[in-house]
Amino acid sequence: MAIKKILVVDDSATERHIIGEVLTKQGFEVSFAESGEMGVAKAKQDKPDLIVMDVVMPGLNGFQATRAISRDPETQHIPILICTTKDQETDRIWGIRQGAKDYVVKPVNEAELLGKIAALS
Repeated sequence: MAIKKILVVDDSATERHIIGEVLTKQGFEVSFAESGEMGVAKAKQDKPDLIVMDVVMPGLNGFQATRAISRDPETQHIPILICTTKDQETDRIWGIRQGAKDYVVKPVNEAELLGKIAALS
């Protein structure tokens, strides 16, 4: 499946801007959610081809949102790429266990992010 529409879920306006710029420059159609709750709702509403999910957010965190999206029959087909400052191996394993397809650590390396997206296409 070709990835065209990407939903970026991050509570940081700066991170949304940085990741959005990288993706838009590559021709992706990018939408944003500022919280885990909003990310789950937008995943159902917009049906993006990929979700880039932060972990550390108030309310529903990225692990919880990933679990909700990956276990919902309506959205479970959408691959999730966790993008976070949490760089411990246990965090990576936990993220994959919640349903994420891959994991990238901030600050985002543009080539690494694009490579992981290409691998999910």
